[in-house]
Amino acid sequence: MLAINYDKEQKIFNLSNSKISYILGIEKNYYVKHIYFGKYLSSYNGSNAQLFYDRGFCSNPIASDRNFSLDTLLQEYPDFNQGDFRNPAYIIQTEDGKRVNRFYYDSFNIIEGKPKLEGLPSIYVNNENEAKTLCIILKDIVMNASIYLYYTIFADYDVICRHTEIVNHDDKSIYLDKVMSFSMDFADSDYDVMTLSGAHLYEKNIYRRAIKSDSIVLESIRGTSSPQATPFIALMDKNTNEDIGSVWAFNFIYSGDFQASVQVGQYKTTRVQMGMNPTTFGWTLSGKEKFVSPEAVLVYTDKGLNTMSQTFHKLYRNQLCRGLYKEKARPILLNSWEACHFEVNEDNCLDLVRQAGELGIELFVLDDGWFKNRCDDTQGLGDWLEDEEKFPHGLKTLAQKIKEKGLLFGLWFEPEMISKNSELYKNHPDWVIRSMDYEPILSRCQYVLDLSNIEVCNYLVEKISNILENVEISYVKWDMNRHLTDLGSAYLNSKEQKELSHRYVLGLYYILEKLTQRFKNVLFESCSSGGGRYDAGMLYYMPQTWASDNTDAICRLKIQYGTSILFPAITMGSHVSIVPNHQVGRITPLKTRFAVASSGNLGYELDLNKLNDEEKEEIKNK
Repeated sequence: MLAINYDKEQKIFNLSNSKISYILGIEKNYYVKHIYFGKYLSSYNGSNAQLFYDRGFCSNPIASDRNFSLDTLLQEYPDFNQGDFRNPAYIIQTEDGKRVNRFYYDSFNIIEGKPKLEGLPSIYVNNENEAKTLCIILKDIVMNASIYLYYTIFADYDVICRHTEIVNHDDKSIYLDKVMSFSMDFADSDYDVMTLSGAHLYEKNIYRRAIKSDSIVLESIRGTSSPQATPFIALMDKNTNEDIGSVWAFNFIYSGDFQASVQVGQYKTTRVQMGMNPTTFGWTLSGKEKFVSPEAVLVYTDKGLNTMSQTFHKLYRNQLCRGLYKEKARPILLNSWEACHFEVNEDNCLDLVRQAGELGIELFVLDDGWFKNRCDDTQGLGDWLEDEEKFPHGLKTLAQKIKEKGLLFGLWFEPEMISKNSELYKNHPDWVIRSMDYEPILSRCQYVLDLSNIEVCNYLVEKISNILENVEISYVKWDMNRHLTDLGSAYLNSKEQKELSHRYVLGLYYILEKLTQRFKNVLFESCSSGGGRYDAGMLYYMPQTWASDNTDAICRLKIQYGTSILFPAITMGSHVSIVPNHQVGRITPLKTRFAVASSGNLGYELDLNKLNDEEKEEIKNK
């Protein structure tokens, strides 16, 4: 049933499986127009076609046809400076500063399967029969450049994956100021919009509102996908609920700055776009080079929000997550942080391990404080050397003793960060993201390493690998507790400075690919002050994410429900903590805390010494 058909006479493409169709066409031989994305159509014969009228103040690219304007055309990848005054999908500048382009339809290819995205996480297929991909090629013959629009449809999922590639065929450089991964125009605007927004300790709250005659912009310029905004938008009919109604949902497989927008045009059309945030993005595309955008996932269903969520869940579990723990049950863990904070040592760790084993806990995670000079949050990050005073026999011996007690051993890292008084900073102050003109801003007493620099990336791979190869570690908690400021790099030249935000994410993905492929038996969990980087990009490397630093059970109900709109429960880290809760001071029964934590990957983040015998018995019998 999976097919991509091209009607030469109508110049229309129909991507279909047994449940959905995506239809686009070529208008006036030059422009790629959007026609339909929705329930399966066996064929398209021009029904509900867009009508054109002579509109006042609309530019006419074909002088003889005053009815036709790009400002009213439903487009697939709208341009800039050609008379469409809605949001453009791309802005490209030449070496001499010109920003007028003419990218016209040139040709297409149909590819069996789904191409990989170089250096980026993406949905994958196991064989070519699982998907088909359409590539639409646009060319600007003056600039000597091409835009490739990729559309993948799957046999078993009601999903379209889209991304964009820009190729410079010339010897001269061009400059990319904006590159959206996709754009889609709807013929009307009578929809509701759902987004997931919030704050630290208050992540992924559900917001639903009607579209008005304006724009809704969801974005991050923090260097991460952020707790404040999730790169997700759902457009839906007014009557849509959990079980009925049409939903068009969009999610960005990316872990850095993004922008997603819903824009209502002057004639009540709706444009949805998603891509890297133009505020912090720029790219010098040298001669004969290619730029690949991150991927967006587009879901359609006419069976409500529950089916939308199930589609994302199934796709991400089966075709995004990878590795040993993709389907494997996760061990129940105890994290040392709330019990010990920075005062960890061999004795108190082994005491917690002994008690944890008696309660049926399977994994002990040594959190922050285990490395040299890490007595508080002002020092130690970047060096990643064992603290010989706290652990005189070394982590290797500690891991062996934990194993003898029947538990696995896990370790906390915050590799992307560096302390000002670390040895690494003394030796390499140029490895920090910073302006060369100002003293860098401290946040949480730390700076951020410049992952655009391959030497920095390889240093982190080496330091972490040295520990994972020497110590029997089954779990790594990868934390990231600071957003990016002072966007500047000693490594990049003047033309490349605006590339730093995206290059940082590419560097992170490079590191994670190296480590996760080298240590395939390790369960990696992503964390960024909780859910600050809970996104599809990270799930490609790490099959679970710590959903929030807010461990209050009642608060977690809302956070975890919002998270579950998009991500499967198996990807969600959720722990039982002590009461009164450290974040909000609430007292809830252990039974309630356990029930809420059990809806994700169950763990404990508390001091077992503060539990009474009745509470310990309750945990033991769960």
